[in-house]
Amino acid sequence: MTSPAPPPLPAPFDDAFRAAPHARYDTLREDAPVHRVALPDGSPVWLVMRDADVRAGLADPRLSVDKTHARGGYTGFSLPPALDANLLNLDRDDHLRLRRLVSHGFTARRIDALRDRVRAVVDRLADRLADALGRRGEDADLVRDFALPLPLTVIGDLLAVPEPERGDFARWIRMMLAPESPAQVAEAVGAVHGYLRRLVAQRRGHGGDDLLSALIRARDEHDRLSEDELCSLAFLLLGAGIDNVQHTLGAGTLALLRHPEQLAALAADPDALLPGAVEEMLRYAHPNLTAIRRFPTEPVEYGGVRVPAGDTVLLALASANRDPLRHASPHRFDIRRSGAGDHLALGQGVHYCLGAPLARMQLTVALETLLRRFPGMRPAVPPDRLPWQTSFRAHALTRLPVEVGAPSRTERAAPTVIE
Repeated sequence: MTSPAPPPLPAPFDDAFRAAPHARYDTLREDAPVHRVALPDGSPVWLVMRDADVRAGLADPRLSVDKTHARGGYTGFSLPPALDANLLNLDRDDHLRLRRLVSHGFTARRIDALRDRVRAVVDRLADRLADALGRRGEDADLVRDFALPLPLTVIGDLLAVPEPERGDFARWIRMMLAPESPAQVAEAVGAVHGYLRRLVAQRRGHGGDDLLSALIRARDEHDRLSEDELCSLAFLLLGAGIDNVQHTLGAGTLALLRHPEQLAALAADPDALLPGAVEEMLRYAHPNLTAIRRFPTEPVEYGGVRVPAGDTVLLALASANRDPLRHASPHRFDIRRSGAGDHLALGQGVHYCLGAPLARMQLTVALETLLRRFPGMRPAVPPDRLPWQTSFRAHALTRLPVEVGAPSRTERAAPTVIE
């Protein structure tokens, strides 16, 4: 029996949500499989909570990411065409065409070829972190000194972005995803738009074997994508490639440090336990709370709730990843979890994360280096003093001061936490 569309609930994305998003998701998921809620700007959306329904939605061709199917509600950022024509906004043939153009940059062979470069970057960042740990009176911040510059450097190298310009791009992406005011979003969008147009213009005729140069050749020599699609792909690769790895590494390392018995087990047998630890970090600590918004091209039904065509649907990835119907003791961080890769942090179906192999490789190399170089690492401040940036889209750790030394008795017995 299909339920009628309820009026939107009062916005659930309040201060209590920002303080503990997973706890609020637990309540929503237990109350109903699908909720019609209001976003902070008042836009009505359908929030799909349970793992089975989220999986079904990710694989459902009737759920389009193309904003032309929207009939009111949330549509995402207002972007110029040069940033909007990316894989997250395209369906079927256009999506497949662009995905094929860029996928050669993320094949298993190319990722293996990048491993030595990534290891060199990680070693250099570990040296920076060691220097900070050795200086008295100065915080060593795992996010600032290690987690942020790693993907910034790797993706910057992949696209041959000049090093002095990478920091500005990362700052603009942070302003877009977690603005302090609406004006910051417009400022960041304008800055990113202008920068990518200049970068493409500078690279034309002077390219090398980097991924951006290959895309420019596909545009100029073979007419396989438009100019807007070219800039939009660069925007997506840089933005998503930096943000997700940074935040998974920061929050995932925090989870590991708060479970010292698992940290000790991982350090004792990294070859056996590292793959599972990386998957558990992705399930437990990935920053994205929802997948990209979708719009039904015809009425659809999830959990017995009918969603009209054109409404906005948000698939709650983080809720699915902690659904007890799929994951036993879902709020327990467990590097030995059975079926460790059975999560939705990187999506599923045709929109599965293109950079997943590169993300996993970076997390693996970073984690094995931290274990080897800093065996006594621990958080330098209590958990309730750590700053997070949280919106209905994402939950991201912004600083992680660390120190080295033997953990206290309390830390050895750290309880399970819902972060």
